[in-house]
Amino acid sequence: MIRLKDGFDGERALVLPQLITQFMEKDPLLAALHITDIGYYPKASHHFRERTTPINQFVFIYCIDGAGWYRVNGYTYEVHENQYFILPAGMPHAYGADEGNPWTIYWIHFKGTLASCYAKNAAQPMEILPEKHSRINNRINLFEEIFLTLKSGYSNENLYYASSLFHHYLGSLRYVQQYRAAYGGRTDDEGLVDVTIHYMKENLEKRLTLQELTAQSGYSASHFSILFKRKTGHSVLEYFNLMKIQEACFLLDSTDMKVNQICYKVGIDDAYYFSRLFNKIMGMSPYAYRKAKKG
Repeated sequence: MIRLKDGFDGERALVLPQLITQFMEKDPLLAALHITDIGYYPKASHHFRERTTPINQFVFIYCIDGAGWYRVNGYTYEVHENQYFILPAGMPHAYGADEGNPWTIYWIHFKGTLASCYAKNAAQPMEILPEKHSRINNRINLFEEIFLTLKSGYSNENLYYASSLFHHYLGSLRYVQQYRAAYGGRTDDEGLVDVTIHYMKENLEKRLTLQELTAQSGYSASHFSILFKRKTGHSVLEYFNLMKIQEACFLLDSTDMKVNQICYKVGIDDAYYFSRLFNKIMGMSPYAYRKAKKG
């Protein structure tokens, strides 16, 4: 049985044509690792899949908000924000969003002679928690680059580039400590504001409270708010909203994503509120901003 809700507000998905996947399976480079399907489902209420007949692809799901579950090999696992898992190819499985707190997920179906190497030991939920040296936002941008490359066309160069990026993407998860160690950054007390700004960047797709944002500092919310405003000129939540709108401007400039898709990408699930906030900060609506840029 296969059941899937017919569309989610703000969703994006891409299924590569069979002709292209057949080519990739035979190409010496692409046969090692290639994507067959890729997408993003925000707040995917009632999302459910069950495959009693196995598919020959690995299924990667990365939950960045909310919760869900999956069942494979007789076991059922809960999945929460900042966790991912990879379902093995050739095995029946089922998965779905939590009814009360539906997940927001990035997902990829992939194949290749090296696919099982990247999927090894990832059939259980794996944590990717935001912290001082995490690079979650970098990884999300990498996903977007893969998606946009494939969306722009299926030339050999696009397929090779997307595959190369995907190697890096999976490597950043499998070798997460090495991925984080390459970042560096300040960790002393003087860098606490920078640490908090980094934490904001890692969580742009979420709605966080003042207490959650300032918890990284080790100070009380009121005391750290004073330190933060002294350095940035803005309150903590004001700065977080500025970062969200900055990211929204980048997406309006560099992608063809619709406004109701972009608002989810910056952690706002109300398109009307997003437009009001955008207008307050930028002095124009998102539509007017995109039109002005194109003009």
